[in-house]
Amino acid sequence: WDLAGKAYGVPVYQMLGGRYRDRIRLYADTPDGQVTGLKKRIEQGFTFLKYDCGIQTIRNVPGALAYPTNQTNWRGKHPFTAIQLSDKGAALMAERFAEVRDVVGGTIPVASDHFGHIGVNSCIKLGKVLQPYTLAWLEDMVPWEYTDMLKEIKNAIDVPLLTGEDIYTLDGGFKELIDERAVDMVHPDLATAGGILETKKIGDYAEQSGIAMPLHFAGTPVCFMANLHCAAATENFVALEHHSVDVDWWEDLVTGVDKPFHTDGFARVPEGPGLGIELNLDVIKEHLERGTELFAPTEEWNQDRSNDRLWS
Repeated sequence: WDLAGKAYGVPVYQMLGGRYRDRIRLYADTPDGQVTGLKKRIEQGFTFLKYDCGIQTIRNVPGALAYPTNQTNWRGKHPFTAIQLSDKGAALMAERFAEVRDVVGGTIPVASDHFGHIGVNSCIKLGKVLQPYTLAWLEDMVPWEYTDMLKEIKNAIDVPLLTGEDIYTLDGGFKELIDERAVDMVHPDLATAGGILETKKIGDYAEQSGIAMPLHFAGTPVCFMANLHCAAATENFVALEHHSVDVDWWEDLVTGVDKPFHTDGFARVPEGPGLGIELNLDVIKEHLERGTELFAPTEEWNQDRSNDRLWS
């Protein structure tokens, strides 16, 4: 896409059919799980937030969770861990989000990240106690392939349900979720959903069913710019995730666009041809992981199995 745009002298969003917007709303994560982190994001200008507050935060509170003795399979598929959220645990989670609303107010959208590997009944219990806090969405409550379970949760609660960051292509999972109305929003990751065009196809298909599309993202500025172009050209786009707010050298990995990338919680869509950027190889070399090299071979991706995952 970048090379084609530069060859024709047009930005990627133009090759996608034009744009609906020239600024892209961002939602900022708070990976430390602290409510004070949300306040910091507001001070940085963000107007859409996501709060990380999973069941691990109440794991050591007696009576908050019920799970088999010596349970170690906290990463197993949700229906099979036998981890249950008690009424006490649900009340504790509600207290966290009440505190969130006290800090950020009632108008700024606040989404929740993945809560942990709990079953459908606990997901429903959690969704009901969080209803008073008007969350933007509940994310990845169970693995995306359990369409009927997602429908059961969605139909039992009044908080929007969202999933999709681990799905590859429209036909690989999104179409069924949309056709079955198992979620309120789809949440593809452009880098792993199939790229720029496939992500736009996902958004366009969801739009026909009245389903919105935020975008999951945790990557490089190159992929960030690809997301901006796709978001600009997709009508039902909501907001783009931004995980690198506090990495001071992250924006310097590329050149060709004004910095900072975002102002008042919005990023400008590049106007230059292609993605509108060039790589800053000197800065990239400065921040390579120890033991790696620039443009090293990636033979591991030619194997039958890599580090890909199918669900969160």
